[in-house]
Amino acid sequence: MSMDRDLGLGVVGAGYWGKNVVRNFDRVQRARLVAVADLVEKNRERAAAAHPQITCYEHHADLLGREDVHAVAICTGAASHHSIARDALLANKHVYVEKPLTLEVAHAEELVRLARERDRILMVGHLLLYHPCIQWIRSQLDEGAIGDLYYMYCQRLNLGIVRQDESAWWSLAPHDISIILHFFGAMPTSVSARGNSYIRPDIEDVVFANLQFASGQTAEIHTSWLDPHKVRSLTMVGNRKMVTFDDVAPREKLRVYDKGADRRPGYENYADLISMREGDIWIPSVQMTEPLLIECQHFVDCVREGKEPMTPGQQGLDVVRVLCAGQESMAQDGAPVFL
Repeated sequence: MSMDRDLGLGVVGAGYWGKNVVRNFDRVQRARLVAVADLVEKNRERAAAAHPQITCYEHHADLLGREDVHAVAICTGAASHHSIARDALLANKHVYVEKPLTLEVAHAEELVRLARERDRILMVGHLLLYHPCIQWIRSQLDEGAIGDLYYMYCQRLNLGIVRQDESAWWSLAPHDISIILHFFGAMPTSVSARGNSYIRPDIEDVVFANLQFASGQTAEIHTSWLDPHKVRSLTMVGNRKMVTFDDVAPREKLRVYDKGADRRPGYENYADLISMREGDIWIPSVQMTEPLLIECQHFVDCVREGKEPMTPGQQGLDVVRVLCAGQESMAQDGAPVFL
């Protein structure tokens, strides 16, 4: 074994999404995939067939007991994230947890505290922040090309998969909340949300949410798994440029619009006060790499170098706070919940 591959990786949960993390953990540099744990036999069999060098376990405790497993990814159902991540941190493993970090604020706070006390990396799988297009947008914001960000709205819609213990809000919205917090650089002051449960009682299939910020910025989120269209999009409006991102589009995912409304100083006539700007549409070329591979490699690099991830446990906690506020607002028929 080369010294560059001595970091042992394990994955807990190798099902619908976890199998993709297993695949990418076997591709990363400077680490090696050692073990997988999954309660479902067919998931273990599939992982063993695709990665014959690993050992598969039914229970995560057996994986965590291995001294050559230094870092683990937790890709199980959201309801089990807290307990498994807690076990992993108590076993002194570095931990990467798929979104959402937990389903309760207190549980997320506990994981952040444990990671700090034990000097372990705790990273959350907010995948889209590792998407090359999202990273390109962030670079444009940092350079001032978009200007002051006024507002943005996100849509994450499709027909299925309907989950049994997670609403469309908890399953889909973490992606968009993480992007909004990343771009605005702040927590919202209030969250208002309305949802409807059509398929299963008390599990919302469609949710419309509004996030208000102290700066005056606002963000809207629409999530649904009961929609005829598959939509993964965001639109952001700044005072210099406007940007759209369509993750479903096979090509040309980004469009930049040189459009806006500018105030002209010194005019008293309202019709002359506002100048509408209609400029070019730019389709930037962004080099695409699988976001999950970027994310998995980032986790490995953070563990090896002892640096804080781009999506640390604290950010996962912030997203859970917004999710819980939205859930509370839905229970209050859309009344704003203040953070």
